[in-house]
Amino acid sequence: METSLREHIEAVMGRKILSANPVSGGDISLAFKIDLEGEPLFCKYHKGAQGFTMLQAEKTGLEAISATGCIKTPRVLHLGKLKISACLLMEYVERGHPSEKNMAHFGEQLARLHGTKQPLFGWDTDNFIGSLPQSNASKQTWPEFYTTERLGPQLRMAFDKGLLSRDEVPGENLMEARLRGLCSETRPSLIHGDLWGGNYLISTEDEAYLIDPSVSYSHPGMDLAMSRLFGGFSPAFYSGYESAASDLVPEQDEIELYQLYYLLVHLNLFGVSYAASVKRILRRFF
Repeated sequence: METSLREHIEAVMGRKILSANPVSGGDISLAFKIDLEGEPLFCKYHKGAQGFTMLQAEKTGLEAISATGCIKTPRVLHLGKLKISACLLMEYVERGHPSEKNMAHFGEQLARLHGTKQPLFGWDTDNFIGSLPQSNASKQTWPEFYTTERLGPQLRMAFDKGLLSRDEVPGENLMEARLRGLCSETRPSLIHGDLWGGNYLISTEDEAYLIDPSVSYSHPGMDLAMSRLFGGFSPAFYSGYESAASDLVPEQDEIELYQLYYLLVHLNLFGVSYAASVKRILRRFF
């Protein structure tokens, strides 16, 4: 851990750091488990100009989810700006071993989170999906929001990077028109927004926690789509979700349509290995 970060944490928390050990924190941030005179903390650390903005968006998302009372998130303790970096301090949650009962309850809790509604799709501010910017301008309908705030920006980015050709990028008018007939109707739901297997944990106290959110008011099928993209969660999770869901759970075709967004994100972050999956879904639906 860099001296400036150590000094900053000790100053704002008023205690000495006894140890700081690197832990897995994803591909974007450095992450540490800190022993602060007997109290374990989790620290995310971003270098660079947009580090503070990214961590601020994460803090906002964690607090918005927590405020619903539907499911836990790690308690945020401090967001700090250093000279050319930023840090986010949270309570440290010890990861346990999920049981089928835990996962079913997690599914029920996610369904209740999705029951948090508002009139418009979007979010108060733009945020991030991974390290990529995510636009959240308010829209009245889901097809318009999914077209203009999700698929459109990622498709343009992929084209600009030479990952998709002009012929492979459908126009927004065509996409929105097609989506009107493909998407199930729903009121805007509060979603995690990036719900893969690394962005939740079951604690040693058998409680589910959501981490690293990319929140918005969107179609609840987006969280289900991401959860199924790389092998899926346990069957108990989906059974629990369906037992508590207030909206109809999307069929597989619609789930695949929403996976397109996350595959585009992976294409833009990690390159051509995701191109074939993106092109297949684009050909199928547009």
